[in-house]
Amino acid sequence: MLRTFSYACTVLYRRFTHYTSNRLHQLGLSFGTLFFLIYVGKHPGCTQSELTTDLRMDWGHSQRTVLKLVESGFLNREKDGRAYRLTLSDKGRRAFEASHQVFFDWDEEALSNLTPEERTQLMTLLFKAMGRGPLPDLPE
Repeated sequence: MLRTFSYACTVLYRRFTHYTSNRLHQLGLSFGTLFFLIYVGKHPGCTQSELTTDLRMDWGHSQRTVLKLVESGFLNREKDGRAYRLTLSDKGRRAFEASHQVFFDWDEEALSNLTPEERTQLMTLLFKAMGRGPLPDLPE
């Protein structure tokens, strides 16, 4: 087997995608909508342009996904001048909470064979490799 960082990232990404897709399917969502829903949940009233730019998405893909989420009842889209403001519907808020939780649940499952010290060390090194500063202090 390959022992490269890129291989490990790819395997973990595929596992996360599979795990998350199964959980989101129960809500009527797909993996491709996950970050859109979380972004709007964390930035209520954002414009589609802000969402597209911040998520580094293609405009066409973003447009189709937002419309799908609006039509499915997860997002509200209201005209505000020349832009549309996005907010979560009640259904969207429930899906946001479940979508947000999936990250923590998968971490627990994926890292269950590591000690708390090893988890901290792994996260510190990953954030360093990502070019981010030290990990913030998190409650235990």
